[in-house]
Amino acid sequence: MHTRTVFFVSDGTGITAETFGNAILAQFELLPRRVRLPFTDTADKAHQVVRQINHTAELEGSKPIVFTTLVNMEVLKVIQQGCKGMLLDMFGTFVHPLEQEFGMKSHHRVGRFSDISRSKEYTDRIEAINFSLAHDDGQSHRDLAGADVILVGVSRSGKTPTTLYLAMQHGLKAANYPLIPEDFERRQLPPALMPYKKKIFGLTIGPERLSEIRSERRPGSKYASMENCRMEVNEAEAMMRRSGIRWLSTTTKSIEEIATTILQELQPERLVY
Repeated sequence: MHTRTVFFVSDGTGITAETFGNAILAQFELLPRRVRLPFTDTADKAHQVVRQINHTAELEGSKPIVFTTLVNMEVLKVIQQGCKGMLLDMFGTFVHPLEQEFGMKSHHRVGRFSDISRSKEYTDRIEAINFSLAHDDGQSHRDLAGADVILVGVSRSGKTPTTLYLAMQHGLKAANYPLIPEDFERRQLPPALMPYKKKIFGLTIGPERLSEIRSERRPGSKYASMENCRMEVNEAEAMMRRSGIRWLSTTTKSIEEIATTILQELQPERLVY
């Protein structure tokens, strides 16, 4: 049973409103019902949003919480004047005071990129995503010199989601390579990676957790067995220590925490916000 309805209203995708709103809501022991209302970019759509919010307020007998990132003042005014929810306007709270402090007007643009066809940051981000997909799981050795980050670790230790997060969130060209039995026998990193040790970061994981994850894909296999998982993790960690590679355990960490640690440790030159 949810305890309150929360609306995320934006004239763009609403990702900023949701990210901010969910970070705030995480501080409370709540089970909110989340309603996303993106692309609210006309007064007519704003009136529809107001009706939906007010109807929810009447049905539930409590104020809905409404996070907004609306740059269109006409649209925002409709929400402000008619909404019976608790309105938390991010731009009004943060952007307007900064306009006064900086002595300049903000771009008042919708979303992170005002015109994706002319945005170098957006183009770089797409290139980074394509690079990370092409270099996922050791698929390609081409253009590793162009990588910002190279992740290594045993299979299913969190390399792929982390590289894609780094590409999508920060525009980094991130490759990832699995450490396999042949590498353990040689007791060395894959030869293709040796020239780029400064860009390499290692991921490891608790053998118990690794066995659980692998068992979901291949139950009852040697690949997923506790004995094999323990051997691979031990060998991978020993290899990272011998190679002088920085590494962390992903066992209890979120993708965001892993990525933040990697950025702090490697400090890549090119970073998109």
